[in-house]
Amino acid sequence: MWRRSAVFCFSSRISVSSSSSSSLPNRRLIPWSRELCAVNSLSQPPLSSESTAKLAISGDRSDANRVFASGTVAATSTAGEISSRVAAAAGLGHHYARCYWELSKARLSMLVVATSGTGYILGTGNAAISFPGLCYTCAGTMMIAASANSLNQIFEISNDAKMKRTMQRPLPSGRISVPHAVAWATIAGASGACLLASKTNMMAAGLASANLALYAFVYTPLKQLHPINTWVGAVVGAIPPLLGWAAASGQISFNSMILPAALYFWQIPHFMALAYLCRNDYAAGGYKMLSLFDPSGKRIAAVALRNCFYMVPLGFIAYDWGLTSSWFCVESTLLTLAIAATAFSFYRDRTMQKARKMFHASLLFLPVFMSGLLLHRVSNDNQQPVLEVAGLSISASDDGKSQRRKKRSAQPPVAYASAAPFPFLPAPSFYSP
Repeated sequence: MWRRSAVFCFSSRISVSSSSSSSLPNRRLIPWSRELCAVNSLSQPPLSSESTAKLAISGDRSDANRVFASGTVAATSTAGEISSRVAAAAGLGHHYARCYWELSKARLSMLVVATSGTGYILGTGNAAISFPGLCYTCAGTMMIAASANSLNQIFEISNDAKMKRTMQRPLPSGRISVPHAVAWATIAGASGACLLASKTNMMAAGLASANLALYAFVYTPLKQLHPINTWVGAVVGAIPPLLGWAAASGQISFNSMILPAALYFWQIPHFMALAYLCRNDYAAGGYKMLSLFDPSGKRIAAVALRNCFYMVPLGFIAYDWGLTSSWFCVESTLLTLAIAATAFSFYRDRTMQKARKMFHASLLFLPVFMSGLLLHRVSNDNQQPVLEVAGLSISASDDGKSQRRKKRSAQPPVAYASAAPFPFLPAPSFYSP
């Protein structure tokens, strides 16, 4: 009897709980007593003032987070805008730097600077080399050369546009405007001349300015008029070492003519090989090179070979005039005979391959020749000035020079000077005191 009543009571409780649990959201939380059902049925109590204040503080914090997030986004966008502007400015600077580099023909200008620096070192004599003076001379020469090359391209825009190897230059391709290029050339030339005049002497500045005018206003138009432009261009290339010598010593002596003479004669086979290799381009551009009037190439090969032989005595003259030691005679002779051999090979077999070989030999000749001059140079202050800073003056040689000449019974031949195709360089003269 007791068992039946216990089972009935337990089953009635289960039925009540199951009927009341249908209204609960979670069937797993089944209340097993009426107290638990009463607690679950109660509504949530109202919020106190303390809890409201806490919620307000949390709301303020969320607003601050939103303000901070928006400020971070604004700062990120500002930084992105600044970086984009910096990138645009850097790209613009790189563009104009490349245009200035190409307008200046920087590689050719650096070769001119090397010849000027060599002339400066040779012109110091017994004095110590002034490195600031050398740097000023090289910097001024670089500016003058950059200005001359820029003016050359300004005057030849239409011609360069017709040639394959020059049509992508800044002016024909439209990457820079003509007024901009003119301004660049003017500023570079004026700055270079002022630097040489203020930091070296007026003779160096005058030679640089004269060379700029000769290259831009004489050589450049002659390229479209007559083949003599090659020889005028050789004079332009011979002046920078003379400029360096004048910057170092303040005068021009006979010894200062040796390196310019080598550069003058060297440029003829160099230009002849280049004119033969690029004769189709020169014809398309309207340039009057000797190669256009010599289809067989025999004349330009003969001219190149003749000027190679003109360089042979230069080493002996440098030794006789006290500029170098006797070792330079041997080295200079072997070097000039080597380039003469390539010129003779081109004379016998006038092909593109032979012309290219002579061109590469000419590129190798100049740095080796100048290195030999610097390596074997002999310091000598007993120089006979031909031109001084104060003006033109023919001066007598000093006692040291006369005594040195008396000890030598034989002089090397100098008849080579009269065989030059154009008398641009003065013929050296010897005398017996």
